[in-house]
This record gives sequence, C-alpha cells and structure tokens, in this order.
Amino acid sequence: MSSNTTVRPLLLPKTSGSDFARLSRKIADAGLMGRRPGYYALRIAGVAALYVGGWGAVALVGDSWWTLAVAAFLAVVFGQVALLAHDAAHRQVFRRRRASEASGRIAGAGVGMGYGWWQDKHTRHHANPNHEELDPDLDPDLLVWSQDQARAAKGLPRLIGRWQAFLFFPLLTLEGFNLHVSSVKALANRSLKHRTLDGTLLFTHFALYLTVLLWLLPPGMAIAFLAVHQGLFGIYLGSLFAPNHKGMPILTGEDRPDFLRRQVLTSRNVRGGLFTDIALGGLNHQIEHHLFPSMPSPNLRKARTVVRRHCQELGLDYVETGLLTSYRLALASLHQAGAPLRRAHVPAQERAAAIGGGDV
Repeated sequence: MSSNTTVRPLLLPKTSGSDFARLSRKIADAGLMGRRPGYYALRIAGVAALYVGGWGAVALVGDSWWTLAVAAFLAVVFGQVALLAHDAAHRQVFRRRRASEASGRIAGAGVGMGYGWWQDKHTRHHANPNHEELDPDLDPDLLVWSQDQARAAKGLPRLIGRWQAFLFFPLLTLEGFNLHVSSVKALANRSLKHRTLDGTLLFTHFALYLTVLLWLLPPGMAIAFLAVHQGLFGIYLGSLFAPNHKGMPILTGEDRPDFLRRQVLTSRNVRGGLFTDIALGGLNHQIEHHLFPSMPSPNLRKARTVVRRHCQELGLDYVETGLLTSYRLALASLHQAGAPLRRAHVPAQERAAAIGGGDV
C-alpha cells in the first residue's frame, strides 16, 4: 500500500467477508435495491428535453455571442446525459442486460463516448478502486497519483507532475476531448465487444455535431462554441469524479482487503442536499455506490444511514466531507504525489544559479 496520500495509511483488519453479507441483508430488507422506473422515466424525459431544447436554442440564437452561453448550458446537459449512461451501465435503470446496454449506448452516443471502452474501464475501476496497478483511473498518462509514479515518470507526466495540483482544473478543459479520443483509439482493440456498433455511433455523433455547428453558425463562432462547450463539459466531468477517491488511501501490490473494506476505505462521500444529488448524479454517495453499484441513484441517500451505522459497528472509517473540502483534499494529494519531481528539479536550478553567478 502506498503512503503517498494525504490521509493516514489504510489498515486492513483481519475480519470475515460476512461483514458485507450482513450489510447486504440490511439493504435488501430496506427495499433499497428495487428499480425506480418512475424516477428514471422523469429524469430521462427531463434530460432529453433539455438536450433537444439546448440545440434548439443554438438555432434560435444563431450568430450571436449569446450562443456561447448556450454552449455552457449544453455542457451541463451533456454531463447529465453522461450520468444517465453511467446509471444504465450499472443496471440501475433496467434489470436486463440488453436494455441496459442499449440505453447506455444511446446516452453515450449523445455525448460522443464509446460505451464499450468506458464500461470496460469503469468495471475495472469498481473492482479495484484506488489500486495503483489495477485501477485504470490511476494510470499515470498525464498526471501522477503517487510518489512512486512520480519517481518513474517520464515525458509529459514528469513535466506536468511538478505543479499538477495547480494545473488540474485547467487540464480538465481537455477532458471532453480526451473522452472522444480515447473512445476512438479503443476501436483499434479487436477484443472490444461491439466495436463496429460503437464506432458507428461515435462517428455519427461527430458528424452530426460538426454539421449542426457549421450549418447554424459561421466558422469562427462554431470554433468558439466547440471550445467553450467541450471545455466546460470536461470541467464538469472531472469535477464529478475528482471528489470521490483522490486523496484517499492508495493500494499497491498485494494489498487485497475484503470487498467491504476495499470499497469503503478508498472512497469518500460528499455532503449536500437535493441540488448536490442532481449536480453529481448521486456520485456524492460514492461509498454506497461502490458497495451496491446497481442500486438506483435516488436510493443511495437512504442507504447512507444503513451503511454508515454498519461501518460504525465495525469500527471502519466512513469519510464524508463538504464539496470544497473534497476538492482541497484531492488537490493536496496531487501536490504531495508530485513532490519528488519538485525535489529533483531543485538541484538543477541551483547548479544553473551557481554557473550563472546569480539567482534563477
């Protein structure tokens, strides 16, 4: 287990896996695993109306700088569509696999996301959250998540890692584009299921998106719309997921606590009311979501009381903070992870100062 985290090291008590079985019975007895068709019917209809209405507003506003306000609005709507794709992939909406995959693919296509690629990546994350070698969300592709990764970093991660905490939110403006690029790159993987279908949906989205922009807006305005829309969409996506695990203990090597502890001790909840639930799509109840991924998101708040009491009985840390505190912890963790790169940079600066005979 890595000690490169802003919280105390994770302790792995020797307890039986029956702890989760007992919690599961409590959740089932409370009826919290049942589907919520009425809720999802209203939510899907509402988000679909906002999606169509947003593009209608682009047509109505047309060649005006107010169109960029519509771009910001659609960035939030795209985030809500992505959250629906997430719920569908976890079978929160439908019990049957085919219905879940079909709805997830449709929602994913609406935002330019490859469903098969994302589902595979997200499934691996849920199986091993915050595990440095097994969680794809901790791959050091651009940022480093631990000091061990920082010491081994080369190229762009080594350059960015020194001050990655300060660059984190600016870099999120590229997350929407990264989602599209990663989805397309995954199509080259022959083991990806339904990659022809995913590819067709992806390129249909890109073609329609660009056609609508160039048809309704002059080229300069279309480029500005694309930059604002995709940039804010990326910030929204990153802001949804950053509070959940960053700054929590990182597992390494053979660290394999039982399922309950693996999910609870690496996750963090975000306090808030109805607005927080809507804005974060229920992911603010991250502990409950990781324990029961197929639980409909409106039931997560009710499950919180049951899960928290169960963790208290077991003496397990149940971490819950405000939204701003969660971002502060995430950024502090990023800054700490990049510390070896800053230390490695200091001698070079000092040598340059000595050669130049002055400060640098």
